[in-house]
Parts: sequence; structure tokens; C-alpha cells
Amino acid sequence: MLNSCELTAGVTALANCIAKNLSDEELSLVSALFVSLGDTLALIAAHRNRCNEINQCK
Repeated sequence: MLNSCELTAGVTALANCIAKNLSDEELSLVSALFVSLGDTLALIAAHRNRCNEINQCK
């Protein structure tokens, strides 16, 4: 498992690689897409945690 410094360095490197070939407009769209993806994954994780607490996941 990566430590927090390695994790953030990797994410920064990935962001720079993605951004370097995109226009500002494309970058805004990709950024919004990843924000939405992250929010949805957080919602799924929270829902799973809650279901596991009450033992009712489907």
C-alpha cells in the first residue's frame, strides 16, 4: 500500500499527464467527470457501510 505522500504524488503526476494534451474546455469537462465519478463512488461506499452496519445489503 502506498503512503499518503506517494499517493498524492501519483495523483498529481496523473493529473499533469491528462491535462497536458487537453484544451481548457476539455480539461473542464474531464475535471467535472472525475468529480462526478468521485462523488458517486463516495456515495456507493457510504451506502455499503450503512448497509453493512444494519446487515441489509443487497
